[in-house]
Amino acid sequence: MKTRSRSDHGCGLRSGAPFGQTMLGNGRGDLGPSHLICRRHLHSDSDRETSPWTMYYMIEKKRDSLEETLTCLWRELMEADRAVAYAHSEGIHDEKLSYIEDVGQVGMTEHFDPPHVLQEKLSFVSSFLGCGISYMSVLLVITSMSIALRSFSVLRFVHVGNAIVVLSSTNLIYPTNEIERLAMLVQKSKHLVVFTGAGISTSCGIPDFRGPKGIWTLQREGKALPEASLPFHRAMPSMTHMALVELERAGILKFVISQNVDGLHLRSGIPREKLAELHGNSFLETCPSCGVEYLRDFEVETIGLKETSRRCSDKKCGARLKDTVLDWEDALPSKEMNLAEKHCRIADVVLCLGTSLQITPACNLPLKSLRGGGKIVIVNLQKTPKDKKANLLIHGLVDKVISGVMDFLNLQIPPFVRIDFFQIILTQALSSAFSHCPFTCIADKKNVNWNLRVASVHGQKAPLPFIKSIEISFLENQGYKSAVLQKEPFQLKRRTLQAKSFEMVMKFNFIDSCGCPSTEIIVPLNFKVSRDCFELDKDAILQKLRHTAIQESCCGQNAVVERNALLTPKTDVIVYAIVTNVIRYKKTTEALEADSLSNGVKRRRESANGTETSRKRSKVHRRKPRF
Repeated sequence: MKTRSRSDHGCGLRSGAPFGQTMLGNGRGDLGPSHLICRRHLHSDSDRETSPWTMYYMIEKKRDSLEETLTCLWRELMEADRAVAYAHSEGIHDEKLSYIEDVGQVGMTEHFDPPHVLQEKLSFVSSFLGCGISYMSVLLVITSMSIALRSFSVLRFVHVGNAIVVLSSTNLIYPTNEIERLAMLVQKSKHLVVFTGAGISTSCGIPDFRGPKGIWTLQREGKALPEASLPFHRAMPSMTHMALVELERAGILKFVISQNVDGLHLRSGIPREKLAELHGNSFLETCPSCGVEYLRDFEVETIGLKETSRRCSDKKCGARLKDTVLDWEDALPSKEMNLAEKHCRIADVVLCLGTSLQITPACNLPLKSLRGGGKIVIVNLQKTPKDKKANLLIHGLVDKVISGVMDFLNLQIPPFVRIDFFQIILTQALSSAFSHCPFTCIADKKNVNWNLRVASVHGQKAPLPFIKSIEISFLENQGYKSAVLQKEPFQLKRRTLQAKSFEMVMKFNFIDSCGCPSTEIIVPLNFKVSRDCFELDKDAILQKLRHTAIQESCCGQNAVVERNALLTPKTDVIVYAIVTNVIRYKKTTEALEADSLSNGVKRRRESANGTETSRKRSKVHRRKPRF
């Protein structure tokens, strides 16, 4: 490589034109007011063999006008593009600086940099960042102009022998990496639609189909499917689920289209009217007569739009309910499809997350935005058949990408608080005693027989999947025997004095996937006092429970949300809400690395501290795949 001295600028560096007259300048050695300076990175002989890097960056001289600066910079960028064309004509390899993670062997081909190449790239960029240089255009020293414009560009490397020449895109206002490009698209969007697949739920413990440990991948390799250590009904929303909730609350996200049947979008907090679940929801039942939907805390036992064992609770209806999960031969529901098509047509950005875009006709929905000038972004580990249609393509883990986007937008990913419900049903009747006459009994007004039952709010025959057992005890000096209810139905029968009031302590032991092992509730009993029905502000109570759980960083908080009284037989029904999980989402190390690549400075991020969801896998159900 030929070099020539440039001491007239007083920088003590060496300049060079590895592409001859095609590199920046006029061919006479005068590089003009804004010129390219070559800074050779010195190595020892041993270092040269392992890391033969030569670095280039641009130094801008002060000018009187911003217009002159932009004009010169634009001309130089045109020259840089011609240099790229020359490099291609000479067979020189061109590659893009990117971070695509090695996640192991999978069913479909993935693309990632080998670890040693990635490390060299990171070290290469870090050496500039250590000198206080922010890369704009080729690599531009920070000036008032560059700070004002906040302009960055994607770096490109061109191999020339043992040297690496840094070139740039011709776009002046250009983010430094794909995550920032995505964040800017999201920020500027007027009607953002998100299209999700199984890839956003793998970190929740629910396996996908084509991922590294996906069902189809393991089957193709002849490996056994993993055993479930987390019940399907206890899966918690991922970082991506909760990020979408925050984007919706901020007014950025307008609609979500999901191919998943795990129900996590609804559970995370996406409003039902802003969600289309194309393949159904394993926890949702619907009334075919009046259209009312029932979201359950247990998995509905059927698929294929079949009738279930429950009926509509509306007294005027009472029709038998149906599940909502499609089987292979079922057509997509028209109501969901119409909404999805409507929002895709008016969307200016459709963000596809964790989907292979191979199941028709759902995979064609994002393309409907193109007619109106919309843009398509695909974030997925593997290639998809729609990659060529995408304006932006990112191969990576969805959680890491979305974490970087939220950081760029200065939005926090909210914690997830799971609240479950149960009801305590207390039925009482006067005790009876035999008289001296045979076959005759008289009422015993001193004692009362009562029956306590803990049941699901979805019906007395519905399961309570989050409760393992219940321990019942009474305060001291009451003389009542304690009891342990080991299995459903959780029921206790006792005979006590009617005039005596007392308190019962109920300890609820939860299954392992809950955030706390147990919690206690004190239930006062007074059979002399009649209770009336009263309505409570359920939304306000639930909001207070969430706030308390987040502040205390624990679960087990509970409150009464509803109370009803029946006369025949005399029965009190008390509905409790209880916090069973609190999940905080940490920013991943990989996302931090992506941010450091994006602008050379780690942004300070105010986020909730805590633990991530455990990476447990759900068992494979008999349900046929619909992703």
